[in-house]
This record gives sequence, structure tokens and C-alpha cells, in this order.
Amino acid sequence: MSNPESQVKAAMQAAVDHLKQELKALRTGRANSAILDNVHVDVYGSKTSLKKLANVTVPESRQILVTPFDITTVHAIAKGIEAANLGIHPMVDGKVIRLNVPPMDETIRKQIAKQCKELGEKAKIAMRDIRRKFNELVRKQKADSVITEDQMKKYEKMIQEMTDRFCKDCDAACADKEKEIMTV
Repeated sequence: MSNPESQVKAAMQAAVDHLKQELKALRTGRANSAILDNVHVDVYGSKTSLKKLANVTVPESRQILVTPFDITTVHAIAKGIEAANLGIHPMVDGKVIRLNVPPMDETIRKQIAKQCKELGEKAKIAMRDIRRKFNELVRKQKADSVITEDQMKKYEKMIQEMTDRFCKDCDAACADKEKEIMTV
């Protein structure tokens, strides 16, 4: 392992980036096209990502507009959105699909904020797994006499500092999203 610092940083940054992607898909009080990112539709004999089938725009703060590239897929896309269980019901309006985002009541906001916390906790668990993996690697190198005791201690300290820093990043991302969710 030439430079464990860059490897640890890359692994932990990937976990933070994954968390941020998952947080984007959580519903807030405003319309957000990112909630459709994980929607897949059964068309042409296979499951296809909605992004590849339609243009998704947000013309108003409480509405998402889905414009299929192929008009014949409009009903299949509506079914796919319905099956995704987003709590938003698609309405086919001629050649487009309108999704009216209902205002969220306090119960729904708290439920989504709880999901946000769970995603943050999963990301922090991933950070701790990365820390454990790299600490084991460093200890193995020490046992194999590849590095000295001092180097091992230095690497373990660096790994712990990175873990703390990236866990704070996860907390900050979740706190921002939670604030967005709870804003009426």
C-alpha cells in the first residue's frame, strides 16, 4: 500500500457521495425531479431508467412534468411511477405526465426526516467498515514487517482523523436535508 491516505480518502468520499445521491431522492415540500432518479419502467421488453425514456422538468414549485421521448410509452411510464411508491400519483395529460406534489403534513415530514437519519447512519456504518478494513491492512503490514510500529501508529491516527471528518460531513449533509424536509 503506497499511500493509504489517498485510498482511505477516496473510499470515504465515495461513501459520502453515495449518501448525498440517496438524500437527493428523498421527498421535500417542493417538487424535485431527483425523486424520479430511481424509477424504472417496463418498456420494450425490459426495465429502463425513466431518465432514458423522458425529459423531466419542474415547471412549478409543486409540479413535476414528465415528457416522454416516445409518446407510445406514456402509459407505461405512468405505471412505472405509480409502482415506485413515491406517494405521488401520475396523471396522464395527453402527451405528458403531470405529478402534483401534495403539501406534506407533519407526520409525513417526520417520517421522511427519519429516513434521512437512517441513511446517514448507514453511511457512518460504511465509514466505520472502511476504517476497520484499512486498520486491519495497516496491522497486517506491520505484522509482515512492511512498515514500522511508528508508521502503523501514524496511519491508524490518520485513518481515525479521516473517519471523524467524513462522519461530520455525513452529519452535515443529513442536517441540511432534514432542515429542507422540515421547512414548511
